[in-house]
Amino acid sequence: RSNPYQTNLLRDGVRRYLQLPADQTVLILHAKVAQKSYGNEKRFFCPPPCVYLSGPGWKLKQEQVKARDVGEAGFRVCGYMGLDSMGSSLMETQKLSFEEQPDAKGFGCAKALYISDADKRKHFRLVLKLFFSNGQEIGTFHSKLIKVISKPSQKKQSLKNTDLCISSGSKVSLFNRLRSQTVSTRYLSVEGGAFIASARQWAAFTLHLADESCTQSEFPLREGYIRYGSVVRLICTATGITLPPLIIRKVTKQYAMLDVDEPISQLHKCAFQFQGSDRMYLCLSTEKVIQFQASPCPKEANRELLNDGSCWTIIGTETVEYTFSESLTCIHEPVSPVPLITALQLTGGGDVAMLEVQGDYFHAHLKVWFGDVEAETMYRSPKSLVCVVPDVSAFGSDWRWLRYPITVPLLLIRDDGLIYSSSFTFTYTPEQSFIPGQQVLSDVPQDTDKLLDSIHQEFTRTNFHLFMQS
Repeated sequence: RSNPYQTNLLRDGVRRYLQLPADQTVLILHAKVAQKSYGNEKRFFCPPPCVYLSGPGWKLKQEQVKARDVGEAGFRVCGYMGLDSMGSSLMETQKLSFEEQPDAKGFGCAKALYISDADKRKHFRLVLKLFFSNGQEIGTFHSKLIKVISKPSQKKQSLKNTDLCISSGSKVSLFNRLRSQTVSTRYLSVEGGAFIASARQWAAFTLHLADESCTQSEFPLREGYIRYGSVVRLICTATGITLPPLIIRKVTKQYAMLDVDEPISQLHKCAFQFQGSDRMYLCLSTEKVIQFQASPCPKEANRELLNDGSCWTIIGTETVEYTFSESLTCIHEPVSPVPLITALQLTGGGDVAMLEVQGDYFHAHLKVWFGDVEAETMYRSPKSLVCVVPDVSAFGSDWRWLRYPITVPLLLIRDDGLIYSSSFTFTYTPEQSFIPGQQVLSDVPQDTDKLLDSIHQEFTRTNFHLFMQS
Protein backbone atom coordinates (compact mmCIF):
# COMPACT_ATOMS: atom_id res chain seq x y z
CA ARG A 1 0.00 0.00 0.00
CA SER A 2 1.38 3.38 -0.99
CA ASN A 3 -0.30 5.28 1.87
CA PRO A 4 1.59 4.55 5.14
CA TYR A 5 -1.21 6.19 7.18
CA GLN A 6 -3.81 3.77 5.78
CA THR A 7 -1.43 0.86 6.32
CA ASN A 8 -0.87 1.74 9.99
CA LEU A 9 -4.61 2.33 10.47
CA LEU A 10 -5.40 -1.09 9.02
CA ARG A 11 -2.68 -2.76 11.12
CA ASP A 12 -4.13 -1.20 14.29
CA GLY A 13 -7.54 -2.53 13.27
CA VAL A 14 -6.14 -6.03 12.68
CA ARG A 15 -4.51 -5.95 16.13
CA ARG A 16 -7.87 -5.09 17.71
CA TYR A 17 -9.51 -7.88 15.72
CA LEU A 18 -6.89 -10.43 16.88
CA GLN A 19 -7.50 -9.45 20.50
CA LEU A 20 -11.28 -9.73 20.15
CA PRO A 21 -12.31 -11.46 16.89
CA ALA A 22 -15.81 -10.47 15.78
CA ASP A 23 -16.31 -13.23 13.22
CA GLN A 24 -19.42 -14.20 11.31
CA THR A 25 -19.49 -17.90 10.41
CA VAL A 26 -21.74 -19.69 7.91
CA LEU A 27 -21.68 -23.48 8.30
CA ILE A 28 -23.36 -25.71 5.70
CA LEU A 29 -24.03 -29.40 6.49
CA HIS A 30 -25.17 -31.74 3.73
CA ALA A 31 -25.10 -35.35 2.58
CA LYS A 32 -22.39 -36.66 0.24
CA VAL A 33 -24.90 -38.31 -2.08
CA ALA A 34 -28.38 -37.46 -3.31
CA GLN A 35 -30.91 -39.90 -4.73
CA LYS A 36 -32.39 -38.83 -8.06
CA SER A 37 -36.16 -38.31 -8.43
CA TYR A 38 -37.94 -39.93 -11.38
CA GLY A 39 -41.10 -38.75 -13.12
CA ASN A 40 -43.32 -36.65 -10.86
CA GLU A 41 -41.89 -37.96 -7.59
CA LYS A 42 -39.84 -35.68 -5.35
CA ARG A 43 -37.18 -37.50 -3.35
CA PHE A 44 -36.22 -34.74 -0.95
CA PHE A 45 -32.58 -34.79 0.11
CA CYS A 46 -32.19 -36.78 3.32
CA PRO A 47 -30.82 -35.61 5.67
CA PRO A 48 -31.90 -32.12 4.54
CA PRO A 49 -29.14 -29.53 3.99
CA CYS A 50 -28.74 -27.36 7.12
CA VAL A 51 -27.20 -23.93 7.67
CA TYR A 52 -25.89 -22.59 10.99
CA LEU A 53 -24.97 -18.94 11.59
CA SER A 54 -22.60 -18.35 14.52
CA GLY A 55 -20.06 -15.90 15.89
CA PRO A 56 -20.20 -12.53 17.70
CA GLY A 57 -19.96 -10.63 14.40
CA TRP A 58 -23.67 -11.16 13.69
CA LYS A 59 -24.54 -9.34 16.94
CA LEU A 60 -22.12 -6.54 16.06
CA LYS A 61 -23.81 -6.18 12.68
CA GLN A 62 -27.17 -5.96 14.43
CA GLU A 63 -25.91 -3.08 16.56
CA GLN A 64 -24.57 -1.30 13.45
CA VAL A 65 -27.96 -1.58 11.78
CA LYS A 66 -29.71 -0.26 14.92
CA ALA A 67 -27.29 2.71 15.00
CA ARG A 68 -28.37 3.59 11.45
CA ASP A 69 -32.00 3.70 12.67
CA VAL A 70 -33.03 0.94 10.32
CA GLY A 71 -34.46 -0.98 13.27
CA GLU A 72 -33.84 -4.50 14.47
CA ALA A 73 -35.89 -6.00 11.63
CA GLY A 74 -33.23 -4.78 9.20
CA PHE A 75 -30.78 -7.25 10.69
CA ARG A 76 -32.92 -10.37 10.31
CA VAL A 77 -31.12 -12.85 8.06
CA CYS A 78 -32.98 -14.74 5.36
CA GLY A 79 -31.68 -17.03 2.65
CA TYR A 80 -32.42 -19.08 -0.42
CA MET A 81 -30.92 -22.47 -1.27
CA GLY A 82 -30.98 -24.38 -4.54
CA LEU A 83 -28.78 -26.34 -6.92
CA ASP A 84 -25.91 -24.60 -8.71
CA SER A 85 -26.37 -22.82 -12.04
CA MET A 86 -26.51 -25.78 -14.41
CA GLY A 87 -29.57 -27.10 -12.65
CA SER A 88 -31.17 -23.91 -11.39
CA SER A 89 -33.62 -23.69 -14.28
CA LEU A 90 -34.82 -27.23 -13.57
CA MET A 91 -35.88 -26.67 -9.98
CA GLU A 92 -36.95 -24.02 -7.54
CA THR A 93 -34.89 -22.55 -4.76
CA GLN A 94 -36.16 -22.90 -1.21
CA LYS A 95 -36.47 -20.00 1.21
CA LEU A 96 -34.71 -20.45 4.56
CA SER A 97 -35.94 -18.84 7.76
CA PHE A 98 -33.35 -18.69 10.52
CA GLU A 99 -34.41 -19.27 14.10
CA GLU A 100 -32.18 -18.60 17.09
CA GLN A 101 -31.24 -21.65 19.14
CA PRO A 102 -30.41 -21.83 22.88
CA ASP A 103 -26.67 -21.67 22.00
CA ALA A 104 -27.33 -18.37 20.13
CA LYS A 105 -26.68 -19.94 16.73
CA GLY A 106 -29.08 -19.24 13.88
CA PHE A 107 -30.45 -22.42 12.28
CA GLY A 108 -32.13 -22.93 8.91
CA CYS A 109 -33.02 -26.09 7.03
CA ALA A 110 -33.93 -26.77 3.35
CA LYS A 111 -36.38 -29.65 3.64
CA ALA A 112 -37.81 -29.65 0.12
CA LEU A 113 -34.80 -29.83 -2.22
CA TYR A 114 -34.52 -32.60 -4.80
CA ILE A 115 -32.84 -33.36 -8.14
CA SER A 116 -35.05 -34.49 -11.04
CA ASP A 117 -34.22 -37.00 -13.77
CA ALA A 118 -34.21 -34.09 -16.25
CA ASP A 119 -30.91 -33.02 -14.69
CA LYS A 120 -28.33 -35.36 -16.21
CA ARG A 121 -25.36 -34.38 -14.06
CA LYS A 122 -23.48 -36.92 -11.95
CA HIS A 123 -22.37 -34.26 -9.43
CA PHE A 124 -23.69 -30.87 -8.32
CA ARG A 125 -23.29 -28.29 -5.57
CA LEU A 126 -25.83 -26.50 -3.42
CA VAL A 127 -25.87 -22.71 -3.58
CA LEU A 128 -26.86 -20.61 -0.56
CA LYS A 129 -27.67 -16.90 -0.99
CA LEU A 130 -27.96 -14.88 2.23
CA PHE A 131 -29.59 -11.45 2.65
CA PHE A 132 -30.56 -9.08 5.42
CA SER A 133 -34.27 -8.41 5.50
CA ASN A 134 -33.60 -4.78 4.52
CA GLY A 135 -32.52 -6.15 1.12
CA GLN A 136 -28.74 -5.93 1.57
CA GLU A 137 -26.98 -8.98 0.11
CA ILE A 138 -24.60 -10.80 2.47
CA GLY A 139 -23.09 -13.22 -0.04
CA THR A 140 -23.26 -16.50 -1.96
CA PHE A 141 -21.90 -19.72 -0.46
CA HIS A 142 -21.40 -23.15 -2.06
CA SER A 143 -21.57 -26.66 -0.64
CA LYS A 144 -19.05 -29.36 -1.48
CA LEU A 145 -19.70 -31.66 -4.44
CA ILE A 146 -22.67 -34.04 -4.06
CA LYS A 147 -22.77 -37.30 -6.02
CA VAL A 148 -26.04 -38.24 -7.73
CA ILE A 149 -27.17 -41.87 -7.38
CA SER A 150 -30.27 -43.57 -8.77
CA LYS A 151 -30.85 -45.77 -5.71
CA PRO A 152 -28.84 -47.41 -2.90
CA SER A 153 -26.50 -50.09 -4.22
CA GLN A 154 -27.82 -53.59 -3.51
CA LYS A 155 -24.76 -55.48 -4.70
CA LYS A 156 -21.68 -56.13 -2.63
CA GLN A 157 -19.32 -53.15 -2.78
CA SER A 158 -15.85 -53.73 -4.18
CA LEU A 159 -12.90 -51.93 -2.62
CA LYS A 160 -11.62 -51.44 -6.17
CA ASN A 161 -14.45 -48.93 -6.61
CA THR A 162 -14.59 -47.03 -3.35
CA ASP A 163 -16.79 -44.16 -4.52
CA LEU A 164 -19.73 -45.24 -2.37
CA CYS A 165 -17.80 -46.94 0.46
CA ILE A 166 -17.56 -45.32 3.89
CA SER A 167 -14.06 -44.95 5.33
CA SER A 168 -12.91 -44.83 8.94
CA GLY A 169 -12.66 -41.26 10.16
CA SER A 170 -15.30 -39.94 7.77
CA LYS A 171 -18.50 -38.19 8.86
CA VAL A 172 -21.91 -39.84 8.65
CA SER A 173 -25.54 -39.20 9.54
CA LEU A 174 -27.97 -41.87 10.76
CA PHE A 175 -31.72 -41.69 10.26
CA ASN A 176 -34.66 -43.98 10.90
CA ARG A 177 -37.83 -44.07 8.81
CA LEU A 178 -40.72 -46.15 10.17
CA ARG A 179 -42.52 -48.16 7.47
CA SER A 180 -40.69 -46.07 4.82
CA GLN A 181 -42.85 -43.02 5.59
CA THR A 182 -41.08 -39.70 4.97
CA VAL A 183 -43.05 -37.94 7.73
CA SER A 184 -41.76 -40.41 10.33
CA THR A 185 -38.06 -39.71 9.63
CA ARG A 186 -35.96 -39.16 12.75
CA TYR A 187 -32.25 -38.37 12.92
CA LEU A 188 -29.70 -39.41 15.51
CA SER A 189 -28.67 -36.18 17.22
CA VAL A 190 -27.29 -34.79 20.49
CA GLU A 191 -29.10 -32.34 22.72
CA GLY A 192 -28.29 -31.30 26.28
CA GLY A 193 -25.42 -33.80 26.43
CA ALA A 194 -27.65 -36.77 25.55
CA PHE A 195 -28.36 -38.74 22.38
CA ILE A 196 -31.85 -38.12 20.99
CA ALA A 197 -33.90 -39.00 17.90
CA SER A 198 -34.86 -35.62 16.41
CA ALA A 199 -37.48 -35.00 13.74
CA ARG A 200 -36.00 -31.56 13.11
CA GLN A 201 -32.20 -31.50 13.35
CA TRP A 202 -29.47 -33.98 12.56
CA ALA A 203 -25.92 -34.31 13.78
CA ALA A 204 -22.82 -35.37 11.88
CA PHE A 205 -20.86 -38.18 13.58
CA THR A 206 -17.27 -39.20 12.95
CA LEU A 207 -17.32 -42.96 12.38
CA HIS A 208 -14.11 -44.67 13.50
CA LEU A 209 -12.98 -48.25 13.13
CA ALA A 210 -11.91 -49.32 16.62
CA ASP A 211 -9.80 -52.20 17.89
CA GLU A 212 -12.01 -55.18 18.74
CA SER A 213 -10.46 -55.40 22.21
CA CYS A 214 -11.07 -51.72 22.91
CA THR A 215 -12.57 -50.54 26.18
CA GLN A 216 -15.07 -47.76 26.88
CA SER A 217 -12.42 -45.34 28.12
CA GLU A 218 -9.56 -46.03 25.72
CA PHE A 219 -9.79 -47.12 22.12
CA PRO A 220 -7.09 -47.17 19.43
CA LEU A 221 -8.42 -46.00 16.06
CA ARG A 222 -7.78 -47.84 12.81
CA GLU A 223 -7.67 -46.80 9.17
CA GLY A 224 -9.52 -48.45 6.32
CA TYR A 225 -13.05 -48.86 5.02
CA ILE A 226 -15.88 -49.79 7.38
CA ARG A 227 -17.11 -53.36 6.94
CA TYR A 228 -20.07 -55.12 8.49
CA GLY A 229 -19.06 -56.93 11.66
CA SER A 230 -16.51 -54.21 12.54
CA VAL A 231 -16.30 -52.57 15.96
CA VAL A 232 -16.89 -48.83 15.49
CA ARG A 233 -17.16 -45.63 17.53
CA LEU A 234 -19.62 -42.81 16.76
CA ILE A 235 -18.42 -39.39 17.95
CA CYS A 236 -20.59 -36.28 17.60
CA THR A 237 -18.60 -33.68 15.61
CA ALA A 238 -20.27 -30.75 17.39
CA THR A 239 -20.08 -31.88 21.03
CA GLY A 240 -17.46 -34.67 21.12
CA ILE A 241 -19.93 -36.96 22.91
CA THR A 242 -19.47 -40.61 21.96
CA LEU A 243 -21.46 -43.82 22.15
CA PRO A 244 -19.96 -47.03 23.63
CA PRO A 245 -18.19 -49.44 21.19
CA LEU A 246 -20.70 -50.80 18.67
CA ILE A 247 -20.66 -53.67 16.17
CA ILE A 248 -22.19 -52.57 12.88
CA ARG A 249 -24.51 -55.16 11.31
CA LYS A 250 -26.14 -55.39 7.89
CA VAL A 251 -29.96 -55.31 7.96
CA THR A 252 -32.02 -57.44 5.55
CA LYS A 253 -35.81 -57.45 5.93
CA GLN A 254 -35.57 -56.36 9.58
CA TYR A 255 -33.00 -59.04 10.44
CA ALA A 256 -29.48 -58.23 11.65
CA MET A 257 -27.07 -60.42 9.64
CA LEU A 258 -24.31 -61.69 11.95
CA ASP A 259 -22.09 -63.35 9.33
CA VAL A 260 -21.85 -60.59 6.68
CA ASP A 261 -18.35 -59.17 6.12
CA GLU A 262 -18.40 -56.66 3.27
CA PRO A 263 -17.83 -52.91 2.87
CA ILE A 264 -20.70 -50.62 3.87
CA SER A 265 -22.24 -48.50 1.12
CA GLN A 266 -24.12 -45.19 1.10
CA LEU A 267 -27.80 -45.36 2.15
CA HIS A 268 -27.48 -48.94 3.37
CA LYS A 269 -29.75 -50.19 6.17
CA CYS A 270 -27.70 -51.16 9.21
CA ALA A 271 -27.96 -51.83 12.94
CA PHE A 272 -25.59 -51.12 15.82
CA GLN A 273 -25.10 -53.84 18.43
CA PHE A 274 -23.51 -52.81 21.73
CA GLN A 275 -20.22 -54.71 21.96
CA GLY A 276 -20.20 -57.39 24.65
CA SER A 277 -23.97 -57.15 25.20
CA ASP A 278 -26.61 -59.87 24.93
CA ARG A 279 -28.15 -58.90 21.55
CA MET A 280 -28.70 -55.26 22.63
CA TYR A 281 -29.02 -52.73 19.77
CA LEU A 282 -29.11 -48.94 19.41
CA CYS A 283 -32.77 -48.05 19.03
CA LEU A 284 -35.13 -45.10 19.04
CA SER A 285 -38.46 -44.79 20.81
CA THR A 286 -40.14 -41.58 19.64
CA GLU A 287 -37.51 -38.96 20.64
CA LYS A 288 -35.58 -41.15 23.04
CA VAL A 289 -32.54 -43.29 22.14
CA ILE A 290 -32.71 -46.60 24.01
CA GLN A 291 -31.35 -50.16 23.85
CA PHE A 292 -33.44 -52.88 22.25
CA GLN A 293 -32.88 -56.60 22.76
CA ALA A 294 -33.14 -58.51 19.48
CA SER A 295 -34.75 -61.95 19.28
CA PRO A 296 -32.67 -64.94 18.11
CA CYS A 297 -33.84 -66.61 14.93
CA PRO A 298 -34.44 -70.30 15.79
CA LYS A 299 -34.02 -71.54 12.21
CA GLU A 300 -30.99 -69.41 11.26
CA ALA A 301 -28.35 -68.79 13.91
CA ASN A 302 -26.73 -66.07 11.79
CA ARG A 303 -29.78 -63.77 12.11
CA GLU A 304 -31.42 -61.74 14.85
CA LEU A 305 -34.86 -60.15 14.59
CA LEU A 306 -34.96 -56.39 15.14
CA ASN A 307 -37.78 -53.90 15.63
CA ASP A 308 -38.36 -50.87 13.37
CA GLY A 309 -36.57 -48.48 15.72
CA SER A 310 -33.30 -50.47 15.53
CA CYS A 311 -32.93 -50.20 11.72
CA TRP A 312 -30.91 -47.14 10.67
CA THR A 313 -29.97 -45.76 7.26
CA ILE A 314 -26.35 -44.56 7.03
CA ILE A 315 -25.11 -41.81 4.71
CA GLY A 316 -21.83 -39.89 4.43
CA THR A 317 -21.95 -36.14 5.16
CA GLU A 318 -19.86 -33.05 4.42
CA THR A 319 -19.43 -29.72 6.17
CA VAL A 320 -18.10 -26.50 4.71
CA GLU A 321 -17.46 -23.43 6.87
CA TYR A 322 -17.10 -19.82 5.73
CA THR A 323 -15.80 -17.22 8.21
CA PHE A 324 -15.47 -13.46 7.70
CA SER A 325 -15.42 -10.28 9.79
CA GLU A 326 -16.66 -6.80 8.89
CA SER A 327 -15.34 -5.32 12.14
CA LEU A 328 -12.77 -3.04 10.42
CA THR A 329 -15.19 -1.39 8.04
CA CYS A 330 -18.85 -1.00 7.15
CA ILE A 331 -19.15 -2.99 3.92
CA HIS A 332 -22.07 -2.82 1.52
CA GLU A 333 -20.59 -5.21 -1.05
CA PRO A 334 -21.25 -8.98 -0.72
CA VAL A 335 -18.64 -10.82 1.36
CA SER A 336 -18.40 -13.56 -1.28
CA PRO A 337 -16.46 -15.21 -2.72
CA VAL A 338 -15.24 -16.24 0.75
CA PRO A 339 -11.78 -17.84 0.30
CA LEU A 340 -11.09 -21.23 1.86
CA ILE A 341 -7.52 -22.27 2.73
CA THR A 342 -6.90 -26.02 2.43
CA ALA A 343 -3.08 -26.33 2.49
CA LEU A 344 0.20 -24.40 2.80
CA GLN A 345 3.47 -25.08 1.01
CA LEU A 346 6.74 -23.43 2.05
CA THR A 347 9.70 -23.03 -0.29
CA GLY A 348 13.09 -21.53 0.45
CA GLY A 349 14.23 -20.28 3.84
CA GLY A 350 15.95 -17.46 5.63
CA ASP A 351 15.45 -14.13 3.82
CA VAL A 352 13.75 -15.59 0.74
CA ALA A 353 11.05 -17.88 2.15
CA MET A 354 7.94 -18.06 -0.02
CA LEU A 355 4.61 -19.48 1.08
CA GLU A 356 2.04 -20.85 -1.34
CA VAL A 357 -1.49 -20.70 0.07
CA GLN A 358 -3.68 -23.33 -1.57
CA GLY A 359 -7.46 -23.48 -1.49
CA ASP A 360 -10.57 -22.22 -3.27
CA TYR A 361 -12.29 -18.97 -4.21
CA PHE A 362 -9.13 -16.80 -4.25
CA HIS A 363 -9.04 -13.53 -6.21
CA ALA A 364 -6.65 -10.66 -6.94
CA HIS A 365 -8.04 -8.38 -4.18
CA LEU A 366 -6.68 -10.52 -1.32
CA LYS A 367 -3.58 -10.05 0.80
CA VAL A 368 -2.05 -12.65 3.11
CA TRP A 369 -1.42 -11.42 6.66
CA PHE A 370 0.81 -13.11 9.24
CA GLY A 371 -0.94 -11.93 12.38
CA ASP A 372 -0.86 -8.12 12.14
CA VAL A 373 1.86 -8.06 9.44
CA GLU A 374 0.87 -7.78 5.78
CA ALA A 375 2.83 -9.97 3.35
CA GLU A 376 3.68 -9.12 -0.24
CA THR A 377 1.08 -11.24 -2.04
CA MET A 378 0.78 -12.41 -5.65
CA TYR A 379 -2.44 -13.85 -7.08
CA ARG A 380 -1.74 -17.00 -9.10
CA SER A 381 -5.17 -18.60 -9.65
CA PRO A 382 -8.53 -19.11 -7.88
CA LYS A 383 -6.79 -21.97 -6.07
CA SER A 384 -3.39 -20.41 -5.29
CA LEU A 385 -1.85 -17.31 -3.70
CA VAL A 386 1.90 -16.87 -3.23
CA CYS A 387 3.43 -14.53 -0.65
CA VAL A 388 6.81 -13.55 0.75
CA VAL A 389 7.17 -14.67 4.37
CA PRO A 390 7.77 -11.51 6.47
CA ASP A 391 10.96 -11.39 8.52
CA VAL A 392 10.36 -12.11 12.20
CA SER A 393 11.66 -8.62 13.05
CA ALA A 394 8.39 -7.28 11.56
CA PHE A 395 6.76 -8.47 14.79
CA GLY A 396 8.96 -6.15 16.85
CA SER A 397 11.59 -8.76 17.62
CA ASP A 398 15.15 -9.03 16.32
CA TRP A 399 15.78 -12.47 14.76
CA ARG A 400 19.19 -12.67 16.43
CA TRP A 401 17.65 -12.39 19.90
CA LEU A 402 14.62 -14.59 19.32
CA ARG A 403 14.47 -17.10 22.20
CA TYR A 404 11.09 -18.81 21.83
CA PRO A 405 8.92 -19.84 18.88
CA ILE A 406 6.45 -17.20 17.71
CA THR A 407 3.12 -18.51 16.33
CA VAL A 408 0.88 -16.15 14.38
CA PRO A 409 -2.53 -16.76 12.78
CA LEU A 410 -2.82 -16.63 9.00
CA LEU A 411 -5.47 -14.22 7.70
CA LEU A 412 -6.65 -13.15 4.27
CA ILE A 413 -7.78 -9.51 4.04
CA ARG A 414 -9.68 -8.00 1.13
CA ASP A 415 -8.78 -4.56 -0.25
CA ASP A 416 -11.75 -2.95 1.51
CA GLY A 417 -10.72 -4.30 4.96
CA LEU A 418 -12.93 -7.41 5.08
CA ILE A 419 -11.13 -10.09 7.13
CA TYR A 420 -11.25 -13.82 6.36
CA SER A 421 -9.77 -15.84 9.23
CA SER A 422 -8.51 -19.41 8.86
CA SER A 423 -7.63 -22.41 11.03
CA PHE A 424 -3.98 -22.22 9.91
CA THR A 425 -1.09 -20.74 11.89
CA PHE A 426 2.54 -20.02 11.02
CA THR A 427 5.39 -20.53 13.53
CA TYR A 428 8.82 -18.91 13.50
CA THR A 429 11.33 -21.09 15.38
CA PRO A 430 14.68 -19.76 16.69
CA GLU A 431 17.88 -21.21 15.34
CA GLN A 432 19.37 -23.97 17.45
CA SER A 433 22.36 -22.00 18.65
CA PHE A 434 20.06 -19.50 20.41
CA ILE A 435 17.65 -21.88 22.14
CA PRO A 436 17.95 -21.44 25.94
CA GLY A 437 19.58 -24.38 27.70
CA GLN A 438 21.17 -25.58 24.46
CA GLN A 439 24.44 -27.42 25.18
CA VAL A 440 27.43 -25.60 23.69
CA LEU A 441 30.00 -27.67 21.78
CA SER A 442 33.29 -27.74 23.71
CA ASP A 443 35.40 -28.95 20.77
CA VAL A 444 35.04 -26.60 17.81
CA PRO A 445 36.66 -27.85 14.59
CA GLN A 446 39.21 -25.72 12.85
CA ASP A 447 36.88 -24.83 9.96
CA THR A 448 34.51 -22.95 12.27
CA ASP A 449 33.00 -20.73 9.58
CA LYS A 450 32.06 -23.74 7.46
CA LEU A 451 30.44 -25.47 10.46
CA LEU A 452 28.44 -22.36 11.43
CA ASP A 453 27.39 -21.97 7.80
CA SER A 454 26.08 -25.53 7.62
CA ILE A 455 24.26 -25.17 10.98
CA HIS A 456 22.66 -21.93 9.78
CA GLN A 457 21.55 -23.48 6.48
CA GLU A 458 20.14 -26.51 8.25
CA PHE A 459 18.01 -24.45 10.62
CA THR A 460 16.92 -21.78 8.17
CA ARG A 461 15.50 -24.64 6.13
CA THR A 462 13.42 -25.71 9.11
CA ASN A 463 12.78 -22.52 11.02
CA PHE A 464 9.17 -22.25 9.82
CA HIS A 465 6.38 -24.55 10.84
CA LEU A 466 2.91 -24.70 9.31
CA PHE A 467 0.03 -25.78 11.50
CA MET A 468 -3.66 -26.29 11.03
CA GLN A 469 -5.64 -26.34 14.26
CA SER A 470 -8.44 -28.89 14.35
